[in-house]
Amino acid sequence: FIFYMFYVAGVFGEDWNVTYETESICALKGSTVNMSCSYRYPEQYNLIDTFWMKKPDVEIKSLKECPEYKDRVEYIEGRQSKTAILRLHNITQNDEREYCFRLVTKIERKKKRIGKEGIHLHVLSLPLQVKAPQLVLEKETVNLTCETTCSLTDGFICYNNGQTLTIQSETLQLQSEHSDSGHYSCTARGHEHLPSPAVSITVMYPPKSILVSISPSGVIMEGDSVTLSCSSDSNPPALNFSWFKENQSSAVGSGQSFSISSFYSSHSGRYYCEAQNKHGSQRSESVSCEIIFMNILFQGLRELLYKQLLGFKYLKHFLLSHSADPYKHRLFCSSVSHSLLTPELLMTPTRLSIFSPDRLIMRL
Repeated sequence: FIFYMFYVAGVFGEDWNVTYETESICALKGSTVNMSCSYRYPEQYNLIDTFWMKKPDVEIKSLKECPEYKDRVEYIEGRQSKTAILRLHNITQNDEREYCFRLVTKIERKKKRIGKEGIHLHVLSLPLQVKAPQLVLEKETVNLTCETTCSLTDGFICYNNGQTLTIQSETLQLQSEHSDSGHYSCTARGHEHLPSPAVSITVMYPPKSILVSISPSGVIMEGDSVTLSCSSDSNPPALNFSWFKENQSSAVGSGQSFSISSFYSSHSGRYYCEAQNKHGSQRSESVSCEIIFMNILFQGLRELLYKQLLGFKYLKHFLLSHSADPYKHRLFCSSVSHSLLTPELLMTPTRLSIFSPDRLIMRL
């Protein structure tokens, strides 16, 4: 605090003084403010009265005698410690002025002398304002300042999307993360009913959390159409996507989706995507795309399937229909002669639809 004092010359040359806790103080309209001082006077004089007064004022009189301060003024004094506090309630804009402490002794009672200085009260009637940049980069240090026309001493409260962030000074410093994007406002502590207008802060950051998905999921048959899709979290959204196959130096595709209309063994391998915006780029983990032949898929089931087919006693003939792709045969068993069903036939790369005379047994 800045301590400011004024001196009043007393009789016989003794010095009197009043030391104010601060030269000026700021308060919000409608709030309560304390103005403090300490004083000293010659011990041989009897102190008979103390009061606070306003300046400028033609007549020297206590604030308690002024109609505009009725029921709003409180004096708190310690005669032993020689301290005094003026507590002013429900501050109005008209209260913005200078206030002085006056002490009167028996000998000096008829003297009307006031020091030149006092405490100047500034009244803040408008809401606070938040000063902050609208766009910031992740990891960048950002200062959010609660601006007022004068300094408030009770501290401030900042809000981010309704979440309370308490600060003592008028500035909140953030080491910005992407989760810090939001709407910020502030208010003086104890005056939460007077928040500032909210300002928007957007944190920009490069792509992160890059994920690759494969469609269709599960088994890939030779000749199938396969699509790989890339997703990312970034601000602004990533617009450039590149696709790579491990062990190849150049990109194999671009765009958020990468499609292979007919997947063959030469396409098998591990793929990853790289997402990019104007703040940077990041690649995904690689995913494996491999052809699985039906003979490999059925290796653990072929004996069981063969035994099930042999269990039909009235199988007399079979029909094997071929598609244009030799790896997409359809085997229809309807009254099939079990003597023609062999484990070797079941090892053929094929998709199977197996029927009894009246129902579908299974489709593979």
